[in-house]
Amino acid sequence: MQIWNKIAKAIPIAALVLGMFGLGPKASAQNLIDKIEQKGTLTVGISTFVPWAMRDKDGKLIGFEVDVATQLAKDMGVKVRFVPTAWSGIIPALLAGKFDVIIAGMSITPQRNLTVNFTIPYAQSGQQIVANSELASKFTKLSDFNASNVTMACRRATLSCPMAQKMFPKATLRQFDNEAQAYQEVINGNAYGMIASAPTPRFWANDYPNKLFVPSFADNLSASDEAFALRKGDADALNYFDNWIIYRTHDGWLKERHDFWFNSKAGWQNMMSTK
Repeated sequence: MQIWNKIAKAIPIAALVLGMFGLGPKASAQNLIDKIEQKGTLTVGISTFVPWAMRDKDGKLIGFEVDVATQLAKDMGVKVRFVPTAWSGIIPALLAGKFDVIIAGMSITPQRNLTVNFTIPYAQSGQQIVANSELASKFTKLSDFNASNVTMACRRATLSCPMAQKMFPKATLRQFDNEAQAYQEVINGNAYGMIASAPTPRFWANDYPNKLFVPSFADNLSASDEAFALRKGDADALNYFDNWIIYRTHDGWLKERHDFWFNSKAGWQNMMSTK
């Protein structure tokens, strides 16, 4: 079943259940939506992940999350301002009030939910492995990566690192703050492979067909739901964002934008720098 059909069917129940999490004795007198309308700007925490958010050849932010946040602000009748933030510090920055909401392809996890409130899902992705064509050419199963002579790469503070640690405890894990650096480690032959969110492993494999490949036995390692993240204690903001996701799911806008950015690079590759 298509992801968007699943999300659309789950939304009414999910909205009711997740909306309850915003209720609490410490809810502020003035809710976030009122504050956004008064200042005339939606301030969004974002972190660069291709194709969620990235810089084009002119340095402008583009990507699925950029489209989502821009349309959300337009529908609210306000401007949008992005605050690019290192992924490892994006939740602390939200809690410190640096921005109103995280719209950055953040997967829902129980641990994160202890700190922030999540909306209902607006997209879904999963984890894949991209491997060095020479080093891992003879691997036929996932357990081949679980060896003391194997080095794996991942981006710090993402779900990919704990997954790599769990799946390949015997391997050496190298963590990077920048995703491109982690991919480059595999291209250069300094790591056998890298776990990352789809579809970027396949994009990199297509860009470097002589250096990288996505093992058929390691495709779609997991599935995850992405949602907006908010500070706790504001039921009205959670309700508004939930209902915006419902509206833009049912009218097909979210699916159209997701397909544009995730199904292929053909529609946006010429926007990117050739350097």
